[in-house]
Formats: sequence, C-alpha cells, structure tokens
Amino acid sequence: MKLLQWSAVLCLAGTAGAALAADRPDPELARNLAATCANCHGTDGRAVPGAGNEALAGVDKAKLLQKLQDFRSGAKPATIMHQIAKGYTDAQLDLIAAYFAARK
Repeated sequence: MKLLQWSAVLCLAGTAGAALAADRPDPELARNLAATCANCHGTDGRAVPGAGNEALAGVDKAKLLQKLQDFRSGAKPATIMHQIAKGYTDAQLDLIAAYFAARK
C-alpha cells in the first residue's frame, strides 16, 4: 500500500511541476527559435557581408514579422522561407521578430 501512496504522490508532484512550468515560459525560447535562422542569416542575425542573405539584427520588429507572415502565406515568394515560416505559430514568429529587432 505504501508503494501505491508514494506513486500517487510522485505523480501529483510531477503534474504540479509541469503546471508551474507552463505558467513560466522558457526565457530562452526566443533565442532558441532564432538560432534556427543562423545558417542563412548569421549568428544573431548578423549576416556575412556578400553572402546573399539579408541581416536580421536590428530590423524593426513589425517589418520582420510582416515578412515572416508574408512568407508563410505565400504573399512573398521565396525558395525556402515559405516552408520554414509555416513551421512556426504566430506567437513563435512574434518571438523571433522581437529577438532580432532587439539585436543591434
């Protein structure tokens, strides 16, 4: 019987921990999402000059977000960005745009 009680306690503790984690989103989420852009747009959005991809660091958040949404909807043609942008939610795209806008 004690094993059953301890199992119940551990399950409840795990559930409580997950609920608390949901209330406090990962503070590194924006950085982690933006890191996927580094291969083409450079570390922290600082593209290598002459590489052919635009820098994202320091660009206005609204402008970046609009471009990402246009890629996702197909309004802005692209070779790969339309596929990449479709993999993110609106909230994630907002985090990515805010992250790069904050880089100077």
